[in-house]
Amino acid sequence: MERLDEKQPATSTSPETPAPASSSLVTVNPMAVSVRSDRSDASAAERPAPPHSLRNEIRVWTRDLLIAIGLALVIIVFLYQPVKVEGTSMAPLLSDQERIFINKFVYRFEPIERGDVVVFWYPLDRSKSFIKRVVGLPGETVEIRRGALYVDGKNIPEPYVPAQYEDLSDFGPVRVPKDSYFVMGDHRVSSNDSRVFGPVESQFIYGRAVFAYWPVDHFGSLSTTDADTK
Repeated sequence: MERLDEKQPATSTSPETPAPASSSLVTVNPMAVSVRSDRSDASAAERPAPPHSLRNEIRVWTRDLLIAIGLALVIIVFLYQPVKVEGTSMAPLLSDQERIFINKFVYRFEPIERGDVVVFWYPLDRSKSFIKRVVGLPGETVEIRRGALYVDGKNIPEPYVPAQYEDLSDFGPVRVPKDSYFVMGDHRVSSNDSRVFGPVESQFIYGRAVFAYWPVDHFGSLSTTDADTK
């Protein structure tokens, strides 16, 4: 069995004004009123900027930095959520105690696809979250023959399931109901998945695993089709 321990909690640039086309370019201090070409003004331009100009510049940089930090926090809190994996049913893609980010809004704009690693409320206990891989879509017939996955009678290659993790038993066939998905762990011999609790309704799937950040040797994007990168 594998579940998730959730933790409630990642710049902006201003458009540059294009320089006028001319034979030479001059960067003008915005505090200056005018530019003249006589010697007295040239020597004045060499003087250090007044203290209040430096303070204004610092305030602008501080404001931009705070805006960038605020946007990053909004993205983390409202779009991505850090979670901790407990268990080994998604090995070798995910290991026990691994920390990952899930995208909580991706399925508001994209459909759930075969191969997606999704996070959902455990059907037998809504207080727990599980993470598994989608192998069957709504309306499809799923069957396992000596460990091999068949969907609507067609064999589906699964490169993310190593030979030592295969479960050579048979299962099904079962038809996936409308608005539901058949999910399984990559570590087939030790996974509590749809073979046990049945297909998962789409309303209970609330995120897709997108990025691993701890431990550091697992740092990187989580592929939906290949676990060999882990």
